[in-house]
Amino acid sequence: MNKLAAALALALSASPALAANLEITVSGEANGKIVIHLRDDLAPAHVAQISALANSGAYDGVVFHRVIDGFMAQTGDVEFGKIGGDMSLAGMGGSSLPDLRAEFSAQPFERGIVGMARANDPNSANSQFFIMFEPGYFLNGQYTVIGEVISGMDVVDQIKRGEGQNGAVIGRPDVMTKVVVTE
Repeated sequence: MNKLAAALALALSASPALAANLEITVSGEANGKIVIHLRDDLAPAHVAQISALANSGAYDGVVFHRVIDGFMAQTGDVEFGKIGGDMSLAGMGGSSLPDLRAEFSAQPFERGIVGMARANDPNSANSQFFIMFEPGYFLNGQYTVIGEVISGMDVVDQIKRGEGQNGAVIGRPDVMTKVVVTE
């Protein structure tokens, strides 16, 4: 069993609260710490996978590759989104862990809510997630909510914006330099 699979197995076997918070240190145009309260009560499998990836160090050095002003900032492509890699592929990958079945909830997509990114298939979320700048109620019931920002929205608001309709970040994107799970 590889290190990532072992971390996922450990997270899934943990006591009721799989994780409390995801602490993300950001550098670039935005500098500081974002703290996300993980909602294992809404999406236990997604929180377990995010926690396993964070605990293995997979998120360290991953960029915010898609940032749309007034909407959201997306990151978490541990396969193609590492700083220094080919940014043209960022957003196309996931991780070595399996895709997840959707865990939709009644939690609305408000400012600061964190959701899982996915392809057209609702059961295709893997490692990528996004943080809402503003409410996006059209996402309700369509994407899995995994948490909410409890501190550092000022850092989120400073993340370098992308360009065009898809929000692709041009030049050097902001990066998650360190991501840890804390109780």
